[in-house]
Amino acid sequence: MVKKEELPACPVATTVQLIGNKWKLLIMRNLRIRPWRFNELQKSLEGISQKVLTDSLRSMESDGIVTRTAYPEVPPRVEYALSELGESMLPIINAMEAWGIAYKSSNK
Repeated sequence: MVKKEELPACPVATTVQLIGNKWKLLIMRNLRIRPWRFNELQKSLEGISQKVLTDSLRSMESDGIVTRTAYPEVPPRVEYALSELGESMLPIINAMEAWGIAYKSSNK
């Protein structure tokens, strides 16, 4: 987890540090719909390695963006979901989606 005193002074840079890589944004895109299991996420994110997904989820969990719920079942079941903090970032993801749709539909 990044300590608050280690965060950049610029609030935009802080946001970019927390969710500013391709995989974290795509993980959040998926988790905004419902909780997902690890293998579901990996299958839906073409090109992501198991290590990168694991590292991204651990980082997002330690930063308070994602929650991890392990169910005491056989076989074990673990689900990832957006935390309250993660859900507070949904306007950013939704704005990026709207911009992407508008850009793709423009004549450029």
